[in-house]
Amino acid sequence: MKPLVWLGLAAALAAAPAFDEEIAQWRHARAAALQAEGGWLTVAGLFWLHDGANTFGTLPASEIVLPDGPAQAGVFELRDGKVSVTIDGESARRELKPDSDVVKIGRLSLLPIRRGDRLGIRLKDPESAARKAFHGLEYFAPSEAWRISARWVPEPREIPILNVLGQTEPSHSPGYAAFRVGDKDLRLYPILDDPDAQELFYIFRDQTSGHETYPAGRFLYSPLPKGGQVVLDFNKAVNPPCAFTAYATCPLPPVENRLPLRIEAGEKKYH
Repeated sequence: MKPLVWLGLAAALAAAPAFDEEIAQWRHARAAALQAEGGWLTVAGLFWLHDGANTFGTLPASEIVLPDGPAQAGVFELRDGKVSVTIDGESARRELKPDSDVVKIGRLSLLPIRRGDRLGIRLKDPESAARKAFHGLEYFAPSEAWRISARWVPEPREIPILNVLGQTEPSHSPGYAAFRVGDKDLRLYPILDDPDAQELFYIFRDQTSGHETYPAGRFLYSPLPKGGQVVLDFNKAVNPPCAFTAYATCPLPPVENRLPLRIEAGEKKYH
């Protein structure tokens, strides 16, 4: 065998285990993040606030009934679009920043969230039934063929993103990834989680959705474009949080990201 041919074969043989090991490590980290203290498997409740006082505690008459803690733990107040909390036994009332501040009651975490014009309280419980029942994730076999180098086309626009609550919000998309699979020319439009995001976020649906994969679609993150290219590794496509808890408010794939083919890569639906 010629030396150059041998070197090429050796490089190819070395690359496969490296790829498989990378995917294995990524899957391990994915499962660990779901099971972590404060991970999506700990989300155990979502309570929408009404104007005025919203009591919370283990007392069944509370407007927000907790699985643990004092019978009367305190009061959330919603006034003029702002949320504040008073903990029983404390005289001071403090204002809370939605999607940021956390109220701790024993082992529980209570987080105010804003979704459109609605404000609610998300409950996280490290002893949630979902966390205790977690039995691992299922995946398609890893395939380097589904790690695609796509052409990046800068085309800033606003894309309407519908969520499971029926709310639609415009989200900024900086452009699209153009790629080819078989005889199909495809595009995926990412959005930015925030203006300083260091990753692109794709919400997509394909023809495995509702069969092998989660019916509503899946999520995928990619590095920012470099040199006019962006790498789409569908081996790292994941279920949205709604696959693991009924108390998430997941975005749904926009029309632009409904792909007319089967992407047999990444995470399968969670049973």
